[in-house]
Amino acid sequence: MAYNHGGFGGGMNMSALMNQARKMQEQMMKAQEELAEAEVVGKAAGDMVTVTMNGKKEIKSVKLSKSAVDPDDVEMLEDLIVVAIKDASAKADELSKEKLGGFSGMGGLM
Repeated sequence: MAYNHGGFGGGMNMSALMNQARKMQEQMMKAQEELAEAEVVGKAAGDMVTVTMNGKKEIKSVKLSKSAVDPDDVEMLEDLIVVAIKDASAKADELSKEKLGGFSGMGGLM
């Protein structure tokens, strides 16, 4: 009686599976590095408020036009900053989906 040690069927051996997993892990790490280096810009009210963040959603800068700064309406400026952050965050999500989308079904392998 022959015992199938691999349990993977289709002739795939453990060495080939490990090599494939290692290659996928390297690709995922490269994609994560690219996300850390990439920049997205979120905007509110045209260019009155811009927020720059990397693909990992780390805020790198916030820029305000002089016209956005009204000492009598600080709440509006606060709202514009939140809108710009949400815009940048959505763009970072899209970039992440683009870079890491192929890895989403990996479960606990990575």
